Amino acid sequence: MDCCPECQNNKSDLSLLEPVFAELANEKGSLIAILQQAQEIYGYLPTDVLRCIADRTGIKPAKVYGTATFYTQFRFKPVGKYLIMLCQGTACHVNGADMVLDAISTELGIGDGDTTDDGLFSIKCVACLGCCSLSPVMMINEETYGTLTPTKAVQILRDIKESEANGGAAQ
Repeated sequence: MDCCPECQNNKSDLSLLEPVFAELANEKGSLIAILQQAQEIYGYLPTDVLRCIADRTGIKPAKVYGTATFYTQFRFKPVGKYLIMLCQGTACHVNGADMVLDAISTELGIGDGDTTDDGLFSIKCVACLGCCSLSPVMMINEETYGTLTPTKAVQILRDIKESEANGGAAQ
């Protein structure tokens, strides 16, 4: 499916958006819901998907892009199999989140917003995970890890790597 003439070189399978458009394209105020569902489908928001959303909804591309960039929930690059969200809230900051981030970054060779070359891990620093009593805290996908130290955080990552190397899911 090509949404528009400019989308002839799509890298994404835009036909996956058809059910989303069938449900929401003509519903006023549905842009955020469309963006959320598109990100769920593709794992992030590729440029060709944003253009297609603009074309199919009749919303100017600048508004689609502006909305997507305004909200931190939206991603514009693929994320790894394991998304590490590291809390940077006050309690976590005071209890050493910066040291945990340094240890994770050193272990994986990436920084905030990056993904490892093998596509296994991505790091995203977030304002708050709402687990202040566990600070410093991180989530990896849906699993929460608290009272972290740099050593403990690195061991968690190494356990995931080992599990992946053995062909099993780590969580």
